[in-house]
Amino acid sequence: MIEWGDVYKVVEAMAPLYVALLLGYASVRWWHMFSSDQCAAINRFICYFIFPFYSFDFTSHIDPFSMNYKYIGADIMSKFICVAAFGLWCKCSSRTGSYGWFITCFTLCTMTNSLFVGVPILEAMFGRTGVNLVLQATVVQVIIYTTVFLILLEFWKSFVSSNKTIPEDSNIVPVGAAEQDLEGHGTTEVSESSGSSSFWPLTRNALLKLVKNPNVYACVLGLIWAFLSKWWHIGMPKIVEGSVQIMSKAGTSTAMFSLGFFMAMQGKVMACGVTLTVFGMIIRFIATPVAMGVVALAIGLRGNVLRIAIIQAALPQSLASFIFIKEYGLHTEVISTAVILGIIICLPLLVAYYAILVYIR
Repeated sequence: MIEWGDVYKVVEAMAPLYVALLLGYASVRWWHMFSSDQCAAINRFICYFIFPFYSFDFTSHIDPFSMNYKYIGADIMSKFICVAAFGLWCKCSSRTGSYGWFITCFTLCTMTNSLFVGVPILEAMFGRTGVNLVLQATVVQVIIYTTVFLILLEFWKSFVSSNKTIPEDSNIVPVGAAEQDLEGHGTTEVSESSGSSSFWPLTRNALLKLVKNPNVYACVLGLIWAFLSKWWHIGMPKIVEGSVQIMSKAGTSTAMFSLGFFMAMQGKVMACGVTLTVFGMIIRFIATPVAMGVVALAIGLRGNVLRIAIIQAALPQSLASFIFIKEYGLHTEVISTAVILGIIICLPLLVAYYAILVYIR
């Protein structure tokens, strides 16, 4: 049973996140130290320099030969079900039937703050077993979900750039276009024929950009090194490890700092409005853990592994998802609200999940 001392340890681990957030917020809102262009440049630096080292550092230290593949299978299947369901909803909904909303639903379903929130919470609840399993889920997130997420974003950005228009669901402003709000009032629709005729140039453009994205290489190289190091029992040279970690250790603080920038420029926590905030919270804290619970039970997970799987699926939104979304300019209000509000409300929600799951055998 989780004790008050364990709750304090979780709060103790999460409090520094808010220090970085507050500093980022104050530097723009009160001290006026950074312009919007400078904030965008800092976000770009985090996206293409800090996060690749962060991803490589994490994946290179895993042990792929001791992973619980039934647990990982449940994670992949449950997220696939959620993404398929919300993708169908996006397709059928007359208001939000768009590729951009599918990408947003994808990241809300798949990307969690497993390292900086999940590790201290699950360690307090389940000890070392909880930490090992949440780290395994993080490996899948970094290697599979993040890579797919970047591919989807590149296709979306290529579509926007090639058609020189703003889809109904974007926050990005191409050259010569007027800025649009979240609901997309006054946007220009691109005809189906023009979209299909430009599909192959669009695909080539997206793939070329992916080839230049260091985040893709970081995940793959980290996994290759993890296999080689565990197979041959070799360690990374200290000079290489130190060079990687000096950059990767800045990942969390700079991501929260950048989130503070965006929060200051928006002026409020719930920047996307009440309806979209509730929508994001339902996906993050209800839909994904329920799907995980159903799939985990179906494939035979029981006991603490089942409980860990469900609680891991209910962790708040990933910081990395905001950095990437901000870089590409798609629904930044929705994801920033999911990150900030999710970190605020996750502790009582996860403790409630834990209390309920104690009775499930």
